[in-house]
Amino acid sequence: MSTTQQTRLDPFLVSVLKSRFESIVREMTLVVTKASRSAVIKNAKDLSCALLTYDHRLVTTEDALPIHVTSMDVATRPITEFFDDVKQGDIFLNNSPFTGGTHHADLIMALPVFFDGEPLFWAVALSHHADTGAPEPSTYLPYAKSIFEEGMHWPCVRVAENYEEKKDILRMGALRNRVPDLWLGDVRAQKGAVLTAEKRIVELCEKYGKGAIKDFVEDWFDYADRRAKAEISKLPKGTYDYQISHDPVPGVADAGIPINLKIEVDPEAGEITVDVRDNIDCVPGGLNLSENTCLGACRIGVFNNLAASLPHCYGSARRINVLMREGSAIGKPVYPAGTSVATTNVNDRLTTAGNAIFSKMGKPFGQAEGGPHLPVGMAVISGQDPFKDGQTYVNQIFVGYAGGGANHGHDGWLTYCGPANGGLITLDSVEVDESMYPFIIESREIDADSQGYGEFEGAPGVRGAYYPLDHDMTVMYAADASTFAPRGVLGGLDANPTRSRKQTREGEIVDLPAFNQELCADGEKMVFNSGGGGGYGAPIDRDPARVAKSVNLGFICAGTAHEVYKVALSGPDASGLFDVDADATATLRATA
Repeated sequence: MSTTQQTRLDPFLVSVLKSRFESIVREMTLVVTKASRSAVIKNAKDLSCALLTYDHRLVTTEDALPIHVTSMDVATRPITEFFDDVKQGDIFLNNSPFTGGTHHADLIMALPVFFDGEPLFWAVALSHHADTGAPEPSTYLPYAKSIFEEGMHWPCVRVAENYEEKKDILRMGALRNRVPDLWLGDVRAQKGAVLTAEKRIVELCEKYGKGAIKDFVEDWFDYADRRAKAEISKLPKGTYDYQISHDPVPGVADAGIPINLKIEVDPEAGEITVDVRDNIDCVPGGLNLSENTCLGACRIGVFNNLAASLPHCYGSARRINVLMREGSAIGKPVYPAGTSVATTNVNDRLTTAGNAIFSKMGKPFGQAEGGPHLPVGMAVISGQDPFKDGQTYVNQIFVGYAGGGANHGHDGWLTYCGPANGGLITLDSVEVDESMYPFIIESREIDADSQGYGEFEGAPGVRGAYYPLDHDMTVMYAADASTFAPRGVLGGLDANPTRSRKQTREGEIVDLPAFNQELCADGEKMVFNSGGGGGYGAPIDRDPARVAKSVNLGFICAGTAHEVYKVALSGPDASGLFDVDADATATLRATA
């Protein structure tokens, strides 16, 4: 591990090149967003781009989803193991967890970038595709026991040479897809992104010289290494444990999937070791983690507890040692185990445990548990569009998702969408969704008092309803946190669980299973309550002004302010807002 304080380049040039590499990744992201056809990519922005050195060291991941890129090196390394003839103009696809992919719905495209005949970088664009040809119309299949029940896998397949697509190979992918035109359009959007990156990197090499670019990369990694070491040195030395559990899934994990996490913090060495070896074997379903997502989740939990300005690249990641076990549901799966849901449910719980384990150090460390993925408000919908001659449609919606957990000094993140995404998935535009797909989003609103209360309050969840227009719609979801709701830490209270329901034609509201493929018939409605995030610290310690603000925002009711927080409010005034009654609050809290 490098500990040198010397730099190869002038620090100002390092800063300039850092920004240039970030701008390249932003431009790649813009290309994918603008050129893609599926709403899950262009509307929700379930995509990520990155640049790695040719020897698979992560350089830049600007505006990328953490679970997509934190372990991207695992996804590109097999390419150079399988191919000893990588050439300029080659393009590879990888979505198989058994060759370093995240899960089968995340199609990773990688292009080697050459300059003066030397391969310098990998330009990578990842998109979550609307369909992968699985037996069921979804990209999340908790009951899929093995690879044979998932969609098409691309285990580091060369799909272009000399920039020319191999049409026969892409034809195979299109044939195994319910929406082939969308799929091909989305693949070519990724191609546009990696070609854009190649052009920009070549321009940088021409301007600054290949040597300067290579020196920048090493200086950048060394800087990130020093920053990470400095941040870790501020933490209390020790070994810490945390336990969390994914909900029961009938027939897959009847009692749930427990997750045991241990970290060892060595401030003097500036290193953290994350150990997930003490966990159960792979389960007979799609909830097993891939090596990529397990490694990524372990790194993300640590990064989330260090300074936000810390560069997330190879230099800082090498300060985090991850110990996992082959054959474990929370580790490296053994072929042909199912990993269809590897980027969300159990992965969310592992990342959440990584966020929360630092609270064992006491204040101000750690975070409360946040809500996980795939409630009904984030389901995959599919059917035959009656307004387009029965044309098949498939898409994951992001209509309403769970709230984030609180941390010291901050309330939870309202538009959280799970820890794997770090808030970078965009809440769908109601109008865009309804213009693309034959359904109506009837309501979407804050689910008041669904969060965990605390000195710092978890974010509330979202509730709402949607229904199909003039046809029957298949809705597939995997609503974790329906049994084990997000917990508070250090005296903070737990959030409400997620609820999955349906309104019948007669208007009756019925409960649905948490992990389910539901046919929502014409005249019926899907109804969801996505849970909130847990609280941090005791509610009695919350600043009364914050309590009043939560009431005025509609996040909690006035009764909660009085009963839970022991805050007396005056009002509402003419504008409908409440204020703190300081004297009455002091009396309430004195007797609490």
